[in-house]
Amino acid sequence: MKKKTLLIIDDDVVFNSLLRRQIESMGFSSVGAGTWAEAQQKLREIEPDAIILDFKLPDSDATRILAEIRNQYPVIVLTGYGSIPNAVNAIREGAADFLTKPVNVDELEMTVRHVLETAELRESNQFYRNQLAARRPGPMIFDSSAMREVQAMVDAVGPTDTTVLILGESGAGKELVAQAIHDRSPRCHRELVAIDGSGLQENLFESELFGHERGAFTGADRQKKGLIEEAAGSTLFLDEIGDIGAAIQAKLLRVMETSTFRRLGGNKTLTADARFVAATNRDIEAMGRSGSFRSDLYFRLSRFVIAVPALRSRREDIEPLARHFLSLLTRTVPMTLAPDGLKLLQAHDWPGNVRELRNAMERAIILARPGTQVRAEHLAFIPRAHGGETVLRFGQEPTLEQIERDYLKQVMARYAGNRQKTATVLGISERHVYRLIEKYRDS
Repeated sequence: MKKKTLLIIDDDVVFNSLLRRQIESMGFSSVGAGTWAEAQQKLREIEPDAIILDFKLPDSDATRILAEIRNQYPVIVLTGYGSIPNAVNAIREGAADFLTKPVNVDELEMTVRHVLETAELRESNQFYRNQLAARRPGPMIFDSSAMREVQAMVDAVGPTDTTVLILGESGAGKELVAQAIHDRSPRCHRELVAIDGSGLQENLFESELFGHERGAFTGADRQKKGLIEEAAGSTLFLDEIGDIGAAIQAKLLRVMETSTFRRLGGNKTLTADARFVAATNRDIEAMGRSGSFRSDLYFRLSRFVIAVPALRSRREDIEPLARHFLSLLTRTVPMTLAPDGLKLLQAHDWPGNVRELRNAMERAIILARPGTQVRAEHLAFIPRAHGGETVLRFGQEPTLEQIERDYLKQVMARYAGNRQKTATVLGISERHVYRLIEKYRDS
């Protein structure tokens, strides 16, 4: 973990030097400046975690300086004993705290630690309020030997800081594995930070990952820290890394190799203190050979690889997973799984893996009555392994409208014209079902 850095701005050379020595004796790093102009130059070179600022400088004062930096850094204002009103005014202007000269060493340490901890907590809370995608996934549920091997690999690599690449089909549980790795690491006291490589346009992805400075692009009206900074002391989970563009691949490789980066539009070199865990459902090794993914980034990512098997290759896990989802989704009115329902679940190949199984259980719960069993009839939307699949027959190659019309009729017939159940099976709103019925009423 990198040391916290404080910028000391005071024109008294002796006092500035003394204050820096005291700060460093507490285990922090420090940088000194004697004027606001000098401090501005330092701020172009470094990113301090807090600033200690003398109220009166040769070229400015705390009130004017706070107006510029209060939203970027926590500031502790220094003031003379007889100028307490100035300190109170500085607090009103946005200072985090104040100290009176001469500074008591114990009071200095207590104030600095409190300001740093408060700033970190505030940033963390703000970040997680704005990051809905960072929901903590549930535990890994399994009975299979294949997943026991995955668990053993997680237990082995978790306590290290090694970069991990997780491979597996969409919905197989790669995010659960990433969370388990984080939970077994020394970084587990902070929340895992996640970003989806397939969910954003390339320019937005780059801004989310690296952050940006004010004015970096149209609409960048303020400085924004990226996820690499937010993940300091934690784990950064790069989901679907096979989907990111070549330019970001190059920048990401540099971060992993040097532990440094820059925000978009910035020239300050910042330190990255995040552990990287990546995941993909693509064959990025083959992509590396074909030139569509950087081979050097693949080799950097693949220092430790965990392959998550598809659900169809570990059918022992279907029953415990299904029962787990039933318990999770029906806590107020518990439901159970009937034998014929379980038989249908175990016969299906689950191309969407665990995610598809959860969606199927959620839909079945809606179709069944509260407090009853989930039976095969509530899982009728799952294709049967033998003779129960949906078949649409046409005399010639059909249009999409014909397929939509005939499938709607089949589902409506299966549920005796119940629009709510039909909407649930089709994954659309009841109003949309009504519009389709009207559309095909005379056809």
